[in-house]
Amino acid sequence: MKIMNEFKVIRNAYIYIYAPEDAGIQDVLICNDKMIDIQPNLVFSYDHEEIDASGKYLIPGFIDQHVHIIGGGGENGFSSLIREIQMTDCIQYGVTTVVGLLGTDAHVKSIEQLVAKTKALREQGMSAYCLTGSYAIPTTTLTGSIGKDIAFIDEIIGVKVAISDHRSSAPLKQELARMATECRTAGLLANKPGVVHIHTGKGKDGYKKILEIVEETDIPITQFRPTHVANQYEDALAFASKGGYIDFTADEKTPSLLKKTLEIVPLKQITLSSDANGSFPIWDENLNIVGMGVGKMETLYASIRSLILEEHVDISTAISIITKNVADALLLKQKGSIEKGKDADIVLLDTDLNVTDVFALGKQVVKEKAIVAKNYYQY
Repeated sequence: MKIMNEFKVIRNAYIYIYAPEDAGIQDVLICNDKMIDIQPNLVFSYDHEEIDASGKYLIPGFIDQHVHIIGGGGENGFSSLIREIQMTDCIQYGVTTVVGLLGTDAHVKSIEQLVAKTKALREQGMSAYCLTGSYAIPTTTLTGSIGKDIAFIDEIIGVKVAISDHRSSAPLKQELARMATECRTAGLLANKPGVVHIHTGKGKDGYKKILEIVEETDIPITQFRPTHVANQYEDALAFASKGGYIDFTADEKTPSLLKKTLEIVPLKQITLSSDANGSFPIWDENLNIVGMGVGKMETLYASIRSLILEEHVDISTAISIITKNVADALLLKQKGSIEKGKDADIVLLDTDLNVTDVFALGKQVVKEKAIVAKNYYQY
């Protein structure tokens, strides 16, 4: 069966191409899900759709590597379980790629549900991956093995675990080291990053076990990916000083902390995620729950926009924290920059840096701030 090619040309956009470099005003030719040409005043004779992006910035689609796509496990009774995310919840904020994961709850929420939701988001037209595991050890998996999950389940690119948190299972250093080697071996086999994505709480142990593993074994530091690093900021800086990636969680305090960190840590080692649809419990001094919040995907780009406008970080540097840096760290070679041959995941911004248009794998899903894509049961 012959496949009909669909062509689009985005005209006259100011392109940020290889963060932190920019390419000036260019046209972008899209064929199906790929960018196939980028040049000024592009001439193209086949039937195509024209999109005028004059006066707009063109940047890569955002990658959010910490999203509770089936909803976080509520920690204040079954009624506090959080709903699953919808594709439109992502694209309206410029997020074209997500990595889904479990939180504290691996009882009501399961890896089976997580993989199924990842597949569903892919079917709806965006890019999605996920992590096996949850907070706990022994690790919950799909196949009975972390390594087999990574090696044989296309969507799974690593494992999640929690440290330094009263809700974790207090993993031993040896358990974390074995988890990392299993992930690394499976990742090499499957050409995946095989990351150990680490929820880091505010506990007394900090990064101690991870830093000791790096010092005492041959496991590369890049196998470990701590997130929520503001909870253990000084340890995170020590970790980064040895070459590790550190992932911030977006909130109102993040822009100023990112600005501070950019003066200390190499840009390529810094990423940002939203923790969207995760539970945000509020604890008193005795660790009794006194309230509950929910992570919002809108905070991802809102933090980056504030980093540019309020902290005066240049746009290419700021944008790379949720595009190129994440793509490089997760071996997503088709993502993260505006280049010929890469996936046509594109965000257009107006002069106030508001998201106006979004393209996910070549399909326009947001047009002039209006969502034009639909979820499966949306009419």
